[in-house]
Amino acid sequence: MTTMPRLSALATLHLIVFIWGFTGILGELISLDAAPLVWWRTLIATISIAAYTLWVKKSLRVGLLPFLQFGITGLVTAAHWIFFFAAIKSSNVSTALVVLSTNSFFVALVAPLISKSKFRPYELLLGVLVIAGLSLIFHFEPQYKMGIILSLASAFCAAIFSSANSVFVKKYEPTTIAFYELLTAFVGVSVYLAFSQNGLSSITMLQKSDVLWLLLLGTLATAFAFIKAIDVMKVLSPFTCAITINLEPIYTIVFALLLFGEKEYMSPQFYLGSVLLIGTLFLESFLQQKWNK
Repeated sequence: MTTMPRLSALATLHLIVFIWGFTGILGELISLDAAPLVWWRTLIATISIAAYTLWVKKSLRVGLLPFLQFGITGLVTAAHWIFFFAAIKSSNVSTALVVLSTNSFFVALVAPLISKSKFRPYELLLGVLVIAGLSLIFHFEPQYKMGIILSLASAFCAAIFSSANSVFVKKYEPTTIAFYELLTAFVGVSVYLAFSQNGLSSITMLQKSDVLWLLLLGTLATAFAFIKAIDVMKVLSPFTCAITINLEPIYTIVFALLLFGEKEYMSPQFYLGSVLLIGTLFLESFLQQKWNK
């Protein structure tokens, strides 16, 4: 199993973050509710990965234990996406993406437990800064309370599955991990929809424009980006990945302002809190260098 250089891994991660910057926009553009949207996303992504592995003749065979581990992680991934898109639908793109940056705080707490790595005190310090930024946003944007809560739940789920994947990738290929996690996510959402109020009929409530956006979401922003995000974890720690992903709100907020206009305008305090959240990215790089020395 080959490992990419750290600089290449960072460049790849930034490309992924840029692609994920469109995810919130696509979630706003697609007319479906959160659960049926995730159903289509996981279905398209799973089919895309399966087609790719057939094309390159790559085996996806794994044992029972890793299959179960990938399956549980896949269900957590599905929950992360449902909470995320529900947050967008109940608030707006900017709020959901900025609050999702608390992922780095949750990773600082969760990763040492899952990967059995050494706890780094500065990660908790950065996590406190994230909470400070979040409190500013929560205090001055009370009308988005439900969206903030849903986005926090999404961030916690993201911390779990990203920390787990950082362990899996040391033994298994990213494509294999992504396939089984997305497949299980698809099955999990299908079961959830089967027992929900609208049932599986909700997946058919598509508009013509949804088809293109779903294809982009399922192939580029999910199948490709999900595999690459796991791949870089061969080199980068879960916390470094989580902090770098804090750049995603910058891209998304700019795109959202251009596309949706006044709906995305927020209070000055919101942007102050956003700067505090995103600023942890640069502080993390500095503190990590000092810690390593």
